[in-house]
Amino acid sequence: MASAPSSTPSAPGTPRAPGAIHQPDTARDLVKILVAGPFGVGKTTLIDSVSEIRPLHTEEHLSEASTQVDDLDGVRDKATTTVAIDFGRISLPGGVVLYLFGTPGQERFRSLWDDIAYGALGALVLVDSRRLDASFDVLGLVEESGLPYAVAFNAFPDAPTHHGEERLRRALDLEPSTPLVTCDARDANSSIDALLALVDHLITRDPAEAR
Repeated sequence: MASAPSSTPSAPGTPRAPGAIHQPDTARDLVKILVAGPFGVGKTTLIDSVSEIRPLHTEEHLSEASTQVDDLDGVRDKATTTVAIDFGRISLPGGVVLYLFGTPGQERFRSLWDDIAYGALGALVLVDSRRLDASFDVLGLVEESGLPYAVAFNAFPDAPTHHGEERLRRALDLEPSTPLVTCDARDANSSIDALLALVDHLITRDPAEAR
């Protein structure tokens, strides 16, 4: 696939040059990935932490009216919310380039789901262990779409640490083959590890399609 001349991409977590927007010259496989999860789980933060280009955000400040429909339990300090998409890009070894699309987590944006999910190969679903029930609707959407996915628990400072993996799998009703990892969405390396868990799942799930 032809592309514009490449600027050298910034490493995740480093300042991005304003012109560093073109695909790397080594890009061979372009992969669309959804970053999904409930309201306030850290999708925007994760994309910010790994994107080699300046991320695109469509955020608005939470209004007093929105507090009537957005559950702020556990995220009282949150002041903004994504109303369309977050977008970022990261290049992996081997010429694989991930295009990351963060999806709104609230039920009222459900109508956007089909459009945003179109053409995606998989989803990374972020979960907050302090409020597992907030993840059920998003997991349902991902499963209804037929997208393979991995689940990443975002390690909030006050999140409980006593949950075992099997207990969390049962709580979320995950298949044994669904990758389950823990990450810190603020940390680029940790977030990349979560994305790699998804990529590895996509490859091992259907090697022929992955090639």
